[in-house]
Amino acid sequence: MRELNETLATWQAEGQHIGRAIVVRTFGSAPRPEGAVMLVAEDGRLAGSVSGGCVEGAAFEEVERARRTGRSRVIRYGISDEQAWDVGLACGGTIDVLMQPEVPLVSVAAAAGREGVAVITPLPADSPGPAFGPHPPGEGSPPVDPLTVTEDGTIHGSLGDPGLDAALVPAALAALDAGTSRTVELGGRSVFIEAYPSPSRLVVVGAVQVAMPLVRMARELGYETVVIDGRATFATRERFPDADRVVVGWPDEVADEIGLGPSDAVAVLTHDVKFDEPAIVAALERGCRYVGAVGSRKTQADRHARLLAAGVAPEALARLRGPIGLDLGGRAPAETALAIMAEIVAARHGAPGGPMRAKAEPAATA
Repeated sequence: MRELNETLATWQAEGQHIGRAIVVRTFGSAPRPEGAVMLVAEDGRLAGSVSGGCVEGAAFEEVERARRTGRSRVIRYGISDEQAWDVGLACGGTIDVLMQPEVPLVSVAAAAGREGVAVITPLPADSPGPAFGPHPPGEGSPPVDPLTVTEDGTIHGSLGDPGLDAALVPAALAALDAGTSRTVELGGRSVFIEAYPSPSRLVVVGAVQVAMPLVRMARELGYETVVIDGRATFATRERFPDADRVVVGWPDEVADEIGLGPSDAVAVLTHDVKFDEPAIVAALERGCRYVGAVGSRKTQADRHARLLAAGVAPEALARLRGPIGLDLGGRAPAETALAIMAEIVAARHGAPGGPMRAKAEPAATA
């Protein structure tokens, strides 16, 4: 939804009435994840995608219908659905799509904000269930006021049951932490959690050549970026025009200034013991979600020995990723940057970073 903010604001300024389709559940090899959005303006324009083109036409008609009736519905599209012959997913996946007559104001505010917010929408009672399979759509229901859960665990609104509210909070926080939307089952009800985490941030220590393409890639992926280096001739806006901040200083000394914390990914690229090791210690002490450092395996072993001798706990050092990045085989600065960014993204989603084909290979038989 965040990538559609500008379009949404433009259409709203034109006085357009805007409906929305949003993916709330997927099965199999779905082309778009939960939370994927398509906006439909009353003049027929659309923006975004819920399936990469497979069912957009049908979803467009359903959003138009939702606007006419004022009712929200969830429709399942996929190879097991009778509609698959007309609008099915070429990839063989199945998706549940919530059709809404308008875009909820809380979703608009969450997408535009800087704080982490989960928007929770109870799905219509006649929605398809969590089990895979066909389900004829019902007539839906009038839109309900969504709840919200902020990243500090505060819930605004209620499901009408204190026990369900208590169960909802950790589920919403888990979605925010993973940065992924999802549908959960609570008390026999399907509840969609639309996750708007705080913008991810990458802190690059060392304004070296690799850092330049790394910052560009991170920005393209929606990360805020901070570049830190003690050398003023390297840490310049001319070298890093895409960075949100360029800071001249020692990383352990500017940690408070930049608010280094658990939501940050830190890439240490300096190749300088007196500079990189204080940065590693500061990042580990502050619980940064990803901490990686350049250096050969021998360099890493020597670094570990020094940091252990300096009092860094073994369990903390176990979180250090070094040599940094996935093994993509490239050595050029942009290729190295790609390997680093790939590992950061994989770590964010708890993925191993292996080839996708490994997921599709049948398990070996005994």
